[in-house]
Amino acid sequence: MLGPVILAASRSDKMRRLVSAAPVTKPVVNRFIPGETVDQVVPIVTDLTGSGLEVTLDVVGEDITTPEQATAARDAYLELIERLKPLGLGTKAEMSVKLSMFGQALENGHELALANVRPVVEAAAAIGTTVTLDAEDHTTLDSMFAIHEELRKDFPGTGCVIQAYLFRTEEDARRLAANGSRVRVVKGAYKEPASVALQGKAEIDKAYVRILRILMEGEGYPMIGSHDPRLIAITQELARRAGRKMDEYEFQMLYGIRGDEHLRLAAEGHRMRVYTAYGTDWYGYFMRRLAEKPANLLFFVRSMITKN
Repeated sequence: MLGPVILAASRSDKMRRLVSAAPVTKPVVNRFIPGETVDQVVPIVTDLTGSGLEVTLDVVGEDITTPEQATAARDAYLELIERLKPLGLGTKAEMSVKLSMFGQALENGHELALANVRPVVEAAAAIGTTVTLDAEDHTTLDSMFAIHEELRKDFPGTGCVIQAYLFRTEEDARRLAANGSRVRVVKGAYKEPASVALQGKAEIDKAYVRILRILMEGEGYPMIGSHDPRLIAITQELARRAGRKMDEYEFQMLYGIRGDEHLRLAAEGHRMRVYTAYGTDWYGYFMRRLAEKPANLLFFVRSMITKN
């Protein structure tokens, strides 16, 4: 029952102020969101890639209410790409974007988001890397998939995210697997009604495995967004059965969570990408990480006193 409560709190200005002002908050947030500026995050990228890991970078912030804010979000990603360029990391450092940041919810939002995200995808391709379109709540997905399809015409490496708890996702997975897309599969972190999404953990886990099988047997590139040891083991077995080499799929985990597992998978030869968020508007991102698995609340508190 905690998940919906935490998600509701993620949209509350009052809770934002209380959480932001609490003395305990900053040490915890710093563990999982390593900086507010591109200057702070670039050294993190260097350290992670130097350890054999890969990264996907998310400039956090979704509450866009004006076209000017959407343009500023675009420019923040363009600045990031400029800073990555001299590092020569190629696809070892990609970007993840939420189309809500690019104006998707505004008037004529679909066209506005496409117009804002295209220069980011172009700039990323120019330095040899890619962009993945993050999934948001179910009402935005038709627009996101349409933008993904449009971008892939010129930039076929553009990725997208699907969420296992939605009833529609198995069909989406079949379509994306057939057309050779890069696809990150996650369980889902938004409060969705029972009319469109599974509600129980066991059912969601089963759906996740069914979707993994579809992606592994398809023509695309699966990206497994999970910290669950059981799902990681299942992924490895499904990849083996599908005849996939270790560079034909990848694991993705959040910065600050199970860092030892990041390094273990990379040492075994797997592609292991660390989802690394930064920026000043960290609150919504942070609260959704708690809501994904309310037990993370205890994990986050414990994390203040442990490095692993």
